[in-house]
Amino acid sequence: MRSAANTGSVNARLDPKKKRSYQEFLYILPFILLVGIFSYFPLYGWIYAFHDYQPPKPITAETFVGLKWFYYIVSNPVRTADVLRVLRNTFAISGISLFFSWFPMIFAVFLNEIKCRPYQKFVQTVTTLPNFISWVLVFSIAFNVFGSNGAVNSVMMDAGLIDKPISFLKSKDHLWFKMWLWLTWKNAGWAAIMYLAAITGIDEQMIEAARVDGATRMQIIRHIIIPSILPTYFVIVMLNIASFLNNGMEQYYVFQNDFNRKYIEVLDLYVYNYARSSIKNYPLSTAISMLKSIVSVALLAATNAVSKLIRGESFI
Repeated sequence: MRSAANTGSVNARLDPKKKRSYQEFLYILPFILLVGIFSYFPLYGWIYAFHDYQPPKPITAETFVGLKWFYYIVSNPVRTADVLRVLRNTFAISGISLFFSWFPMIFAVFLNEIKCRPYQKFVQTVTTLPNFISWVLVFSIAFNVFGSNGAVNSVMMDAGLIDKPISFLKSKDHLWFKMWLWLTWKNAGWAAIMYLAAITGIDEQMIEAARVDGATRMQIIRHIIIPSILPTYFVIVMLNIASFLNNGMEQYYVFQNDFNRKYIEVLDLYVYNYARSSIKNYPLSTAISMLKSIVSVALLAATNAVSKLIRGESFI
């Protein structure tokens, strides 16, 4: 009996299916470790939000203040006004991006309609490359094109259209929309790749049948292609809603200046600027960042529930 059991355990260990599952787990193990190191391990820093931390002093039981800094956010009128201001900027910029979230989808649809393959590849490459350019280089391009001594001002002054340079980068007019334009220029080509992949999965027989029935290219786009890629669009929209407060800080950090800081400072940039202004601000900055993470998780759970309610399946 014992030898039979041992033989069975050995055979189970040598089962090809289980061996393959272990191998597949080892394939993704490095990525799991990277996520744990860079996404979960930094959460240890949340401890600063519950202490009266003054670097370089260590955190001890005597420095524990509980929810003092969270209460300070809502009890101090100046700090509350600042948080509401950056929330306004964050919601406005994220709202504009969410409102125009259909743009990469439409761009991918019309890009797919280009029949000249070399030209299609050229357009796709040109629109995708900006995604790999850092925001510092993007601002350098903006400065050389729209700066006071940039190309646009030089051409307009030489043409006699203006008497003095226009401060495009210092102006706060339509700032949120301009930030969306720069973000779209940088990411539209890259975002379109997912929709192009979804388009390639459409059954070609449906398109051929529509052509035989006399459907035009616009009718095929309207009644076959767009409905087929709408599920991909809805998933991406829901993920964008879940990360509504996480619009980053790199873009706004390089474009900020003394003239537009009041309108360009989003939540992530505010936390960074406030923490950098003084070492005494670390606990409060951590508390604000922690609240943002909690709200983001709540939005993720809500959008996941909406997805399950509407589509019948969740994306988590």
